Amino acid sequence: MPANPNPAPSDSIALLIDADNSPAAKVDFIFSELAEHGVVNIRRAYGNWKKPALAGWERVLHQNSIQPMQNFDLVKGKNATDMSLVIDAMDILYTRSVSTFCLVSSDSDFTPLIQRLRADGKQVFGFGGRNTPDPFIASCTRFFYLEDETKEMTTRDKPKSDATKQLKGNTKLMNTLRSAVKTAEEEEGWALLSRVSNHIRNLGPFDHRTYGFRKLVDLFAAIDLFEVKQEKNGGQSAPSVRLKKGRGKPAAER
Repeated sequence: MPANPNPAPSDSIALLIDADNSPAAKVDFIFSELAEHGVVNIRRAYGNWKKPALAGWERVLHQNSIQPMQNFDLVKGKNATDMSLVIDAMDILYTRSVSTFCLVSSDSDFTPLIQRLRADGKQVFGFGGRNTPDPFIASCTRFFYLEDETKEMTTRDKPKSDATKQLKGNTKLMNTLRSAVKTAEEEEGWALLSRVSNHIRNLGPFDHRTYGFRKLVDLFAAIDLFEVKQEKNGGQSAPSVRLKKGRGKPAAER
């Protein structure tokens, strides 16, 4: 089947929720995040709405104009929610003008769907719990955790020395930050944070809030491997970052 010949508006979003594996209480957070990226024109939540466990979704669905998609359990212990969501996602891909898909679930079964949507040039934002499998997270353009931050011990709550040690001990994070800065660096090794941020996002799903920081610049400032400064760029003040001298490579490579 040929793809939809009509180009998708750059800000059109399809929100597909696996209600069986997602908390209704986090819908406001989801819409708040998506508001920065476009307009949520398609809003659907999938589940067997006869189940008492989904009762908390009723008020949320009405308040946010989310269409409930009923899926009865075909066999005891098995539901048709996942398959129904996948079929609808593919229908939207081929028949509707949508640039971004948002999948709310912690189920790794959706990973092939995400990969297929990305292969067709779509952005895919994922929202899920801390138990979401890595393949699901890595497949998304961006991934957001749904846990309540106030109930978690974040990096910024810890003593500075402990927080820095924990961050520096995360090899994947350190390699990602170093690579982004080195790629975006200009005169004297300084790199505009906006360019660094774009490079990081191109590498894969990344959210500085995962590490307990509301802003990316705060994450860099918390690690003593980097220097941060404010400088003028186009008449406005913009943060820049660079690697401290002698810190360009991991210790194992020096």
